[in-house]
Amino acid sequence: MLRLQGKIIGYFVAQHVEELEFWVPVMRLREEGAKVVIIGLSRQTIRGYHGLEITPEISIDEVEDASAFDGLVIPGGFAPDFLRRNQKLLQLVGEVYARGNIIGSICHGGWVPISAGIVRGHRATGTTAIKDDIENAGGTWVDLPALRDGNLVWGRVVDDLPGFCYELIRGLEERG
Repeated sequence: MLRLQGKIIGYFVAQHVEELEFWVPVMRLREEGAKVVIIGLSRQTIRGYHGLEITPEISIDEVEDASAFDGLVIPGGFAPDFLRRNQKLLQLVGEVYARGNIIGSICHGGWVPISAGIVRGHRATGTTAIKDDIENAGGTWVDLPALRDGNLVWGRVVDDLPGFCYELIRGLEERG
């Protein structure tokens, strides 16, 4: 049984993305039947942190409606630093979050929900490098491999991908 059949998940990508934090969850989501839409700052092919190339299917400027997505995912690497500078992207994250849909982030990906202003009052994790950022944004740092708090799903680092994928899929499935 495909647990995410009919779900549409937006997956952000930008230059210097951590490839494992991109490809592993993308493959798991697809295995569960989700349609994953790769969203870039443009449609230009980017190079990940370890040199692999990824070509976005659409650019953030082509996204018209937050209601099209059952969830959004932000992988780590240095990509989140580029992603969080785009106001349309931050607005989309805020709107999907406000609809009660899942926002998943792993490692440095947490910078995007921080910049979107949706972390206050939530437990969160990510690489220890963003611990202060989470706390300064009003979140509570928790040193766990992965967790879900409301409609926010968090993963710490590459080694924690199994737990992150589990929480991500479970959250998407439970959100109907």
